[in-house]
Amino acid sequence: MTKRFYVTTPIYYINDVPHLGSAYTTIAADVMTRYRRLRGYDSLFVTGTDEHGLKIQRAAEARGLTPQALADDVSATFRDTWPQLSCEADDFIRTSSARHQRGAQEIWSRIAAAGDIYLGHYEGLYCVGCEAYFTEKELKQPGNLCPIHNTAVEAVKEESYFFRLSKYGDRLLAFYDAHPHFVQPEGRRNEVLSFVKGGLQDLSVSRTTFRWGVPVPGNDQHVMWVWIDALSNYWTALQEPADHAKYWPASVHIVGKDILRFHAVYWPAFLMAAGFADDQLPGQVLAHGFLTYGGQKMSKSLRNTVSPMALAQAVSPQVGVDTVRYCLMRSISFGYDGDFSIQDVLNRYATDLGNTLGNLLNRVHPFAPPALEAADYGPLEQELRSAMEKAAKSAAEAFDACSPTRALEAIWAGLSAANVYVDKAAPWTARKQDPGRVGTIVTTLAEVLEAASVMVAPVMPAVAAGMREQLGLEPLTAELDRDQWPLTMGCRPPGTGLKPGEPLFPRLDKARAAALLTEFASPAKADETPATADPPPSKPTVAFDDFAKLDLRVGVVVAAEKVKKKDRLLALQVDVGDAEPRHLVAGIAGSYQPEAIVGRRVVVLCNLEPRKFGKGLVSEGMLLAVNTADGVTLLAVDGEPPVGSAVS
Repeated sequence: MTKRFYVTTPIYYINDVPHLGSAYTTIAADVMTRYRRLRGYDSLFVTGTDEHGLKIQRAAEARGLTPQALADDVSATFRDTWPQLSCEADDFIRTSSARHQRGAQEIWSRIAAAGDIYLGHYEGLYCVGCEAYFTEKELKQPGNLCPIHNTAVEAVKEESYFFRLSKYGDRLLAFYDAHPHFVQPEGRRNEVLSFVKGGLQDLSVSRTTFRWGVPVPGNDQHVMWVWIDALSNYWTALQEPADHAKYWPASVHIVGKDILRFHAVYWPAFLMAAGFADDQLPGQVLAHGFLTYGGQKMSKSLRNTVSPMALAQAVSPQVGVDTVRYCLMRSISFGYDGDFSIQDVLNRYATDLGNTLGNLLNRVHPFAPPALEAADYGPLEQELRSAMEKAAKSAAEAFDACSPTRALEAIWAGLSAANVYVDKAAPWTARKQDPGRVGTIVTTLAEVLEAASVMVAPVMPAVAAGMREQLGLEPLTAELDRDQWPLTMGCRPPGTGLKPGEPLFPRLDKARAAALLTEFASPAKADETPATADPPPSKPTVAFDDFAKLDLRVGVVVAAEKVKKKDRLLALQVDVGDAEPRHLVAGIAGSYQPEAIVGRRVVVLCNLEPRKFGKGLVSEGMLLAVNTADGVTLLAVDGEPPVGSAVS
């Protein structure tokens, strides 16, 4: 039986333009779709634009346009941008379209028929930016400021229809309990549980103070609240054409953490009220964190919103798009806050892409015979093939869990093993001393690169195509019910040849790299000068044998939380290659937020005597960091060395 996969992005609000943040979400959805198709799934990827609401009506009036004209203009920008980033959505839904309006009104009518919508009056504090009401305790004080936009909310009183959200608290909790992976990551699930357990209030779900929205069925003096309108898109997109109905329910909704409540609480409650059974509800809501650029939150006022297309073209007209896709998926652990910088792009272009992947392909061609031979696998070849099969298995598990960062880490571990194999097999020596072995070496590498071309294809489709062309292979084509993932290494048919081409990742010279750093530097930091510090006092010299006693390893933070009543401390779990993560306590809470440090590579002193902090809190090692007048800076790890690597 054909397996189906339906993934969505949030539909993007048209008060903005496509930027790195929305590109991150859209690329992630595209990656998940491409991966599933390679596994033989019948997959559907839907994105679109959210076009209604008071904010859009006001923005249109300010520009002397009708709301529809403004929506048409901005929506086209989103629609045109995503294909340029190799994001191949199957459908683009607009909330101003007739098909969406029909579907949204059907959802409303079903809820009303169940008796879960009633007419009343609402008086409350409304954020136009969020298109949502807040209570005073949810707002920043003083001044009743929106916690998201940091702007003053408006006092609103109007007739309104209400949704009986309070009726669905127990059923939602039972659903979360029966479907523990419905909200991911775990920390976000806990937030949702806490919110629902705190008690749900009925929602105001219509507006009379503006006209730009979907009319309420039976009372066109009201328009639907923008969120009941917008959330319906995930279902309305499947109603036309009719054969798309087979994809319901959605497999994964990928959203930002700031709109998690709408998707993980309100949306399933709306569907329950509309008559959907629990097994007809979406499979998962995956909430990612906020994306910063060069350490700064992206905003128009800071002038640091970055066009992903401009960045991609500046890096490389040929593989710049794939480079940006790779860096976004590799650098930021999905589900957590993360920082994206041009320096990281340049580093990964040179190391991960140029040195590890591109160089491996380049190392094959000088030794390739006109036609490849059947390989005579020895211990070295078997070791490499086993490493690649392990990488494929780990990457598949990570992609299945919607974790592209972990998937890419696994793939690059396999590529690193392949580069080590080249050094050990030494084809340059074999060509002189054992010419017959050169064919085995080249054939083995060609088979490894063929497997790699499949594994990188979801993230870097153009690079995968370039690899396969140089390997003399046909382009990848997804086929229903055909699993092409290289869980088992194949054997290259004898007689096929390679087709050398230009390097996939040409080196960027220092002048070009410096120009890119200047062009895409965060404006807020452009004028800063490097800080200097007085040298520390001299310490006695130590023997090398004493230094060698230190067990310093590369680790990755897998969990972090603040220590109660200890403002300076974070309690961390760090994977350093042991059977279980180490528990560390670090005085870095003044410089790092817990969610921002998860997924970060760090240097850990592992054989330090455990230190007790009371109440069962024990630190089993120490992070290496620099203390300055401005706070603490963790030592950075260049590239992506394997977790547990010794530091020497």
